[in-house]
Amino acid sequence: MDIKQLRYFSAIAEEGQITRAAKRLHMAQPPLSQQLKSLEQELEVCLVERNGKELELTQGGKVLYEKAKNILNLMDELVTEIKEVDEGLKGVLSIGAIKTGFSYLSGRLKEFRQRYPKITYRLREGDTFTLAQSLIKREIELAIVRYPLEMNGFSSLSLPEDEFVLITPQGWSDKKTIKVNELAGIPLMLLHRTNWVGLYEVVIEEFNRHGVNPEIICECGDAAMLLSLVRSGVGATLLPKSTLDVFPMNGLETISLEDGTIKSQSAIIWLKERYISKSAVQFIETFKQ
Repeated sequence: MDIKQLRYFSAIAEEGQITRAAKRLHMAQPPLSQQLKSLEQELEVCLVERNGKELELTQGGKVLYEKAKNILNLMDELVTEIKEVDEGLKGVLSIGAIKTGFSYLSGRLKEFRQRYPKITYRLREGDTFTLAQSLIKREIELAIVRYPLEMNGFSSLSLPEDEFVLITPQGWSDKKTIKVNELAGIPLMLLHRTNWVGLYEVVIEEFNRHGVNPEIICECGDAAMLLSLVRSGVGATLLPKSTLDVFPMNGLETISLEDGTIKSQSAIIWLKERYISKSAVQFIETFKQ
């Protein structure tokens, strides 16, 4: 069993068909089938089972696929590291970000692109939990997330605190500020993470601190959907102020919280004690400047 066979098997596992895998690998179908057969004979294990036109991994196949992904990632990292030593900054920088955290990227990517024109970018959007899992799986190198987050296994650089504001339909009120207890009578739609603890719990904790029982009419994991509903007059929402830098605010107004301490802390995170590319290291440095 060698690296080439592991790459072939991973492609078969991910595509679910010899035909699609062969097309992806730019090779003919018969030799790929032979490579799979040879691997099964060497391991003395059936790795895939046919289900109609599709191939499904056996238990042994699933174990091999997970191990193969780790080995192939390590090999790719090794090749990248060696090339970087010799060639300098180039290659693909994979970054994940929560949707309300894209405001931290736009200006930096523009400046970074000017400094390192040989680097290209692969961006992924998701909630904090999903991005943390993507880091663990080595699908991305860096992620911009919001606390709270279980930090075991991650290194991080905290970003400035972000205050929450009330976002309402345009013309809803002439107030510039509002007290937390005044929110009790407002139909609210809140951002709610589907996994783990998130901003929803931060907001609810502040309501509890003020003894307020909010009227929550909607929970949603997408800030853009919430703003669209607010724009339609369904209700109001509470979001970090940096959200305003990412989404169009036409038809919307913001009101500051007069006596609230609802704040969000963001961070850029990466895997602890694992190799990250030179481009990732330099990109992290832009957050320190």
